[in-house]
Amino acid sequence: MSDNPADRESASQAQMQRFVADLKEARAREKQQAAATQAAYAQLSAYARDVKTAWRKERQRAEQLERAYLNTLQVLLRASAYKDEETGAHIARIRHYSKTLCLAAGLGEDLATLVYDASPMHDVGKIGVPDVVLKKPGSLDPDEWKIMRRHPAIGASLLNGTGSALLEAAREIALTHHERWDGSGYPNGLVGEAIPLLGRVVNLVDQYDALRSPRVYKPAFTHERTCEIMLKGDGRSMPAHFDPNLLAAFGDTHLQLAAVYERFCEGAPDALGD
Repeated sequence: MSDNPADRESASQAQMQRFVADLKEARAREKQQAAATQAAYAQLSAYARDVKTAWRKERQRAEQLERAYLNTLQVLLRASAYKDEETGAHIARIRHYSKTLCLAAGLGEDLATLVYDASPMHDVGKIGVPDVVLKKPGSLDPDEWKIMRRHPAIGASLLNGTGSALLEAAREIALTHHERWDGSGYPNGLVGEAIPLLGRVVNLVDQYDALRSPRVYKPAFTHERTCEIMLKGDGRSMPAHFDPNLLAAFGDTHLQLAAVYERFCEGAPDALGD
């Protein structure tokens, strides 16, 4: 650098000017970045509002669709009641038995509520069984049994393809509630855990209710006799038919099931169900 004071002054001024220019440029970049950040935040906020609005609309649509499915279920349920001798009391018992058994088996409140809501559709497929078979006053012959055993598949087909978690559970129950743990059930002869859990639950409680109820081939059994058959077998109904864990839960909670039967037995104040 020159020793001339004028040159040093000129260099200092030039340096200061560059510093000021750099500072202005830096501030301009900061403003641009702040503006870009603000614009991006505004876009993100608008997107978040759009997502929230879309989610709210989708939830409303899903709720409306689920209500429509529930209405469909109720229509099917009423239609099946016209065909079958089973009553509203039987349906109420099945749903309460099922929920009680699920809770006793430690399967959780969510599953217990799902089976409570879905189990009334277990026999909806009987809509497709001819009255001459369904309402026959005596025992069914082999050909008639073949017809009767179609009702799980018929029920499943009625409930298929809705996209509703509730009706899918009802479809699963309708199709599999006559399957047995040892593979001797129908329509597909499923064995053990190949049978969906909800089907296993309803299979057990439906058998309990069938034993407690009068049939053309047998009287109504007492709770004590029913428990003896369920837990020890009588040749027609055997412990091997049921999920061992659910059967153990049944043994622990059978008095609660007996209370359900008494609450919803024919002629009781709650017999029409709830």
